[in-house]
Amino acid sequence: MTRLATIWLVYRLTHSALLLGVVSFAGQIVAFALAPFAGVWVERLDRRKLLVWTQAAAAVQSLAMAALTLAHLINLWEIIALAALQGLINAFDMPARQSFLVQMVEDRNDLSNAIAINSSMVNGARLVGPSIAGLVIAAFGEGWCFLIDGVSYFAVIASLLMMHIKPLEVRRKVSSMREQLREGWDYVRAFRPIRTILLLFSLLCLMGYPITVLLPVFVGDVLHGNATTLGWLTGALGIGALVSALSLAIRKSVVGLTRMLQIAAGMLGTGLILFGMSHMLWVSLALMGFIGFGLMQSTSVSNTIIQALVPEDKRARVMSYYATAFFGAAPFGSLLAGALAHRIGAPRTVMLTGACCLAGAVWFTLELPKIRAIMRPIYREMGLLPARDMELIPDVQEAAR
Repeated sequence: MTRLATIWLVYRLTHSALLLGVVSFAGQIVAFALAPFAGVWVERLDRRKLLVWTQAAAAVQSLAMAALTLAHLINLWEIIALAALQGLINAFDMPARQSFLVQMVEDRNDLSNAIAINSSMVNGARLVGPSIAGLVIAAFGEGWCFLIDGVSYFAVIASLLMMHIKPLEVRRKVSSMREQLREGWDYVRAFRPIRTILLLFSLLCLMGYPITVLLPVFVGDVLHGNATTLGWLTGALGIGALVSALSLAIRKSVVGLTRMLQIAAGMLGTGLILFGMSHMLWVSLALMGFIGFGLMQSTSVSNTIIQALVPEDKRARVMSYYATAFFGAAPFGSLLAGALAHRIGAPRTVMLTGACCLAGAVWFTLELPKIRAIMRPIYREMGLLPARDMELIPDVQEAAR
């Protein structure tokens, strides 16, 4: 609800595609810059306590947005400043949440299902939230969406405090932040499966996620709708994402997810190109479903594979690079998409970004045989593959280790 309310508020105040990109950029560039450092700190702190603090800070941010908007005092610079504050919070919150999710799952074999169920709940909210937000904005204004969001954080904090979590039993070396940063970077850079998946994920975030920033332009200039229309489009995006999450929830193993990542990238690229060509609401709604499926499938699958492969003593640092890929690519993509839409129009911009996603799918297809050869030994050690699948040459086994 808050994301839709923010972009609609900015568009109502400015009627500028470029400024939509600027606000999204401001909200995510801070997280991009700080995420690797935050990953080191997350490994040194109690993750549940850290999450309580980040959720409390996020509540303050949302309530400040609500107060300024309801008092009709909000302006563009205040929106940018509060978006940057949310980016600062997210820099610590996202790696903490991603690594804490694994801490809640006692059996590692249930990890892919846990991540998929988590994604299902997120996308259930994505499905319901925008539709409600469109009605709330039309009836009462954007400020009430911010107020509802601010109050909702108290339920999250209560849930965290009620959990009974076993403390992590991981021995970590006493080293400086610089050494830990270097160790995390060297691992991500040298381990080909994670490096390849993060590169593709970064490309899809760079070229795929800006569609959400440009939706108000499509609603106003292409489909000639209003806030309710924006809610329906975002809801269709959520339906596709929810279907994606449910399809992952019924899977029993992480084996084969690389193929799903390949398909998701191709589906996302194709959906974006066709959406840029559409001028009919029902066609655009259907295509938003495909785009939502591709976006969430690529996000959840990338998350699941990385979580399955990474050792516990590097989990928060590696997930901070996952957060960097998202919070880094998405703001630059939003800024780029806003600038391109200002010059060549939103439809052509979306078609161009879709073509880039398709190119990424082709590149990942060429990389698949190499990364699968490295992943098989790890899956075998986890008991996910039979022993006969380990007919690998010694240097590949060494690379897997």
